[in-house]
Amino acid sequence: MDPVWEAAVRRSVIGALVIIVGVTLSAAWRSGVYDPLQVQKARIDQVELVVTDATRSREIPIRVYLPNGKRPAPVALFSHGLGGTRAGSEYLGHHWALRGYVAVFLQHAGSDDAVWSNTPATQRLAAMRAAASLQNLQLRVRDVTAVLDQLEAWNRTADHILNARLNLARIGMSGHSFGAVTTQAVSGQTSAIGKGFTDSRIKAAVIMSPSGPRVGVDPTRAFGQVKIPWMLLTGTLDTSIIGDADLPSRLSVFPALPQGGKYELVLDKAEHSAFTDRALPGDQQRRNPNHHRSILAVTTAFWDAYLRDDPEARIWLDGNDVRNVLEKGDRWQKK
Repeated sequence: MDPVWEAAVRRSVIGALVIIVGVTLSAAWRSGVYDPLQVQKARIDQVELVVTDATRSREIPIRVYLPNGKRPAPVALFSHGLGGTRAGSEYLGHHWALRGYVAVFLQHAGSDDAVWSNTPATQRLAAMRAAASLQNLQLRVRDVTAVLDQLEAWNRTADHILNARLNLARIGMSGHSFGAVTTQAVSGQTSAIGKGFTDSRIKAAVIMSPSGPRVGVDPTRAFGQVKIPWMLLTGTLDTSIIGDADLPSRLSVFPALPQGGKYELVLDKAEHSAFTDRALPGDQQRRNPNHHRSILAVTTAFWDAYLRDDPEARIWLDGNDVRNVLEKGDRWQKK
């Protein structure tokens, strides 16, 4: 993407959010109407830590967005896509923290930016494809468990910055692309061999650019036993040359899920990069600033509904108000 255009898009995204939130906040708060985009001016502490998994001699860098106040808050984890870092998708971490969540963004060695950053341009695609492996998925899954274990320990440690800051009975898991596959694996998907990697501490999941099961595996078998609320987000142009992920694969997940607390948003003309901070190689469309607004709104309402048990958030998700943050061509469904 042209740097000038990318800068303009970033400014437009921020500007759109500021205008939309600024115009609606005061009226929404006065009237008591639920609005997942409303935020108060507050300080967000951003802390970078490293989790050490001694059993694997593996380090897991994390970035933590801490909301204002000292009361224990629900936790929303995020797993980056292939080639990403804990610094990616900052717009999510910042907004979720402003809404009162401790947002914990993981970085997965072996499938992070080290895959491509020191690799010649002509070899990057092959390196990325090699990194999108079952071995790295298994490493990622165990990273999630290790981070949750460490968060529990830090929450009990008197002199740690996270001491008594985490409500670990209210944990959500999220991710994009390879991070979506990671999220699926730890929040209820059953593998092709019948074994799952579900972590029972996770109470709800947000999955951006989901992936159907391997070719030949019945989606119902893979997703029919999901027991917690899931929100799926994709776009009509959400494809990837790595893993050959196409729209039919992404759309195969929702129909296979059981009833209850399941949602799907398909953003019109949204490419794979719509869920990230910037364009990706191969993008064909100009980024739509409203996509981030929609993503922030529906994911925040979902966390509010299922990590806070907020009845107003459930009404907003299950009613017609959600259409106010979407565009005409966007598809929203629930069951």
